Amino acid sequence: MPHALCGMVEGKCYVMIAIEDGDRPRRLSSAWARVLAAGTLLTLAGCMVPSDGPLTHEVLSAGADGRSYDIPQTRLVFDVVSIDQRVAGRVSAGKRPGLSSTFGFGGGGGTPVIGVGDRLEVTIFEAGPDGLFSTTERKSTSIPVVVQPDGHGQIPYVGSVRFAGMTIDSARATIVDALKAKAVEPDVIVSLATNASRTVSIQGDVNRSGILPLGLSGQHLSEVIALAGGASKPPYDTYVSLKRGGRTRSVLLQSLIDNPKDDIYVKPDDQIYVSYDPQTFAALGQTGKTGKIPFNAARLSLVEAAALAGGGNVTTADPKGYFVFRYEDEGVYRSVVGDDRFRDLIARGMMPDGEGRYPIVYRLDLAATQSYIVAQTFPVRNKDVVYLARHMATDLAKFLTIVSSGASAAYNIQRTADLL
Repeated sequence: MPHALCGMVEGKCYVMIAIEDGDRPRRLSSAWARVLAAGTLLTLAGCMVPSDGPLTHEVLSAGADGRSYDIPQTRLVFDVVSIDQRVAGRVSAGKRPGLSSTFGFGGGGGTPVIGVGDRLEVTIFEAGPDGLFSTTERKSTSIPVVVQPDGHGQIPYVGSVRFAGMTIDSARATIVDALKAKAVEPDVIVSLATNASRTVSIQGDVNRSGILPLGLSGQHLSEVIALAGGASKPPYDTYVSLKRGGRTRSVLLQSLIDNPKDDIYVKPDDQIYVSYDPQTFAALGQTGKTGKIPFNAARLSLVEAAALAGGGNVTTADPKGYFVFRYEDEGVYRSVVGDDRFRDLIARGMMPDGEGRYPIVYRLDLAATQSYIVAQTFPVRNKDVVYLARHMATDLAKFLTIVSSGASAAYNIQRTADLL
């Protein structure tokens, strides 16, 4: 029995005609020759038909339900979820952990204290005309005080006062008590002339980066960015990173506008970095336009992303195979697939990325009319991969082209068979 075998060796496709052991070399009938030629050509086509990505059924079979439990643990485990109204709603409602979930919202009610480097203006009043700090011309004396590295500052007739850690009111009371036995009915006003201890640093894509002093009342993150002259790029393409106490979290500047809970109060010694990083998605497969495509907007739906990608190629695209590949936050993932399903995926070996997100593939069936409505509420996220699979008929068309152009190869195969 003759066989036509195809194999890949070092990236090249080879075809071999084999005869089973025990068969004597003999001349093949023309029928066998035609069968062998056709079979060989089919096998050859399987090696030669080019591919620009997986077919719809290949994506589905690569998901967790398409593989057995005994797969190697090095394989990526993910779920494939069809987009319907429920899924679109859950994904749209889900939000990434923000600044408040990491640092807390804080508050402006905390009483600021004096710190090292602060410059104070201490004004001392006396009732008598000839006191330590008063004359016949004026009833007060103003004394500038800079808090030294040891936290102390000098006041005449009082001596060294530890200002660091005191509030303005407690510093005033301390000076008044120290002067009661020395001055005539003394009274004191302490004001903060220069704030050097309660500062934040802000760098990056702002109009005036540097060290900014905080006011006596609490200030929101957006207010500090405004003090730095505001961001130099649009808020939907600008990220704000806050570092505090060894922890760092980044959010879009747009989220401070859309979600006031992320506009937290800053604290002294906070480090803020503002960076321009346009939101983009990658369009691949049978879309009219492939490559990295910018949002150019605060939000982008799947329908809008499809339009930006130029729609689909009507001659090659599979409308049932519109996919969104992404890493999803755990909370959203659980909301979409359910807690039991999520635990099952973890048991199978699903692993998070460096930011604690898990791989998932969303599928949209554009052959269903309702999909065009559902896709309007399904959000595309930054760095998503939007992939439109090719139709199976495309491979058949490519194969037929190969068959047509390979007629001479079939003739040569039959000639070879005639010589056996």
